Amino acid sequence: MKKHQIIVACTAVFILLFYNESVGINLSIFGVVLTLLISYFFQEKLVDRSHLVLVMTSILSCLAFAWYGDAASFFALALSILFLQFKTQDEELKTIQIFPLIFLNGITSLGRIFIFHQWLPERKIHNDFAKKLVAFVIIPVIFLGLFFIVYSFGSDHFSSLFTDYTLDLNLPQLILVCVLGFYISFSFWNYWVPDVCYQYNSKLNNDFVNVSEVKNQNTFSFLDLDFERKSGEITLVLLNIMLLVFIGTYNYEQFFEVVEKTNLSADTHERVNSVIFSILMAVGLIMFYFKGGFNFDEKAASLKKLAKIWIVLNGFLILSTIIKNSEYISVFGLTYKRLGVYAFLILSIIGLVYVFLKIKKQKTNAYLVNNMIWYFYGTLLLCSFVNWGNLITNYNIAVNKCTEPKFLSGLNFNDDVRREYFLKNNLNGGHDESSREEMILNYQKEGFLSKALYYEFLNEKNK
Repeated sequence: MKKHQIIVACTAVFILLFYNESVGINLSIFGVVLTLLISYFFQEKLVDRSHLVLVMTSILSCLAFAWYGDAASFFALALSILFLQFKTQDEELKTIQIFPLIFLNGITSLGRIFIFHQWLPERKIHNDFAKKLVAFVIIPVIFLGLFFIVYSFGSDHFSSLFTDYTLDLNLPQLILVCVLGFYISFSFWNYWVPDVCYQYNSKLNNDFVNVSEVKNQNTFSFLDLDFERKSGEITLVLLNIMLLVFIGTYNYEQFFEVVEKTNLSADTHERVNSVIFSILMAVGLIMFYFKGGFNFDEKAASLKKLAKIWIVLNGFLILSTIIKNSEYISVFGLTYKRLGVYAFLILSIIGLVYVFLKIKKQKTNAYLVNNMIWYFYGTLLLCSFVNWGNLITNYNIAVNKCTEPKFLSGLNFNDDVRREYFLKNNLNGGHDESSREEMILNYQKEGFLSKALYYEFLNEKNK
């Protein structure tokens, strides 16, 4: 199938799925269609294990969105299919480039649609096709239309044969869905990669290309390598000392200093925020010093040791924060934000491991970015597959923490457990509960293609 035929076919599918419907199961079906089309038409390129994994995650993300219909599953679906398309069509390009390309194509597609020679084939007409089209179709249709107008004025009954009915058609919405479907299909199947992306791609490799050139690169033009190396050593020695002091005071305040329960929440948030900024700055510092020559500098052994110590100390800081977050949860219960802290800290540990490997294996900064993007993607998939709202509700009820009706009513996808708990304890979530139940009813009244399947399998609310 030609590119323009795929675009037209996907546009037609989009119109059938989304006309007179809101976003729901239809988006999942459209995602599955795109995944299957990629797998079928480009099956010769699906040779790597990563391709097969992306096919599976794309299908699973579509199923997750069909069930939940929330933001996490939407982004998981979109990224899975875009990653699959990108890896299939331009495997040599690094995955990080997909993000600027999405933005770029979203804008340029508005103009590239009218550059017809880029996506419409140049046809040569054979067997007098044009003559047959004019003689057998166009001319008869023109005369038929003209005589229909004449005869309509002469006979009301003749006119009524063609005019006494109305189409149940929402023309503005149909036009909007057609335009949107064609725009999405065109951008997806006929995306544009500027030449600069291929030129810049070598700079995103995991390994250095020209080691001899990199060895002699200075970060600052006014400092030679010896001064720069010594500056890095002094900086890391001082930072390691300061981090040791910070870890000592941080752990003392967390585990030994008596804090009033009312201040525990604010103090914990402040400390977690400081750890977050500390980790980001630590990774940035290592990437700054080991972006080039010091990876191969034989005289930089001390600098590498100090950097590794800095990484290990930041690892201890993360472990302390994980313990404190766990203590905080044991006192106040689970929330989305507290689970988010776990996610960030685990990703931070993985990031520090890759920073350590980057120094040890003399890799580029892109090595860290190229690997971490897949861990962030995996985290997004996990967020979309797991019913975190139900998990939080069950845990909090089990430990009798953070079970306020207003809070529980604000969580997503916990409705069976929430209703049972409220009924058992004669609780009322007020406006939040009413809004939640109204939203459930609205979802259940939607047409099939606009539904989120989760709400279809909810038990009926007990009055």
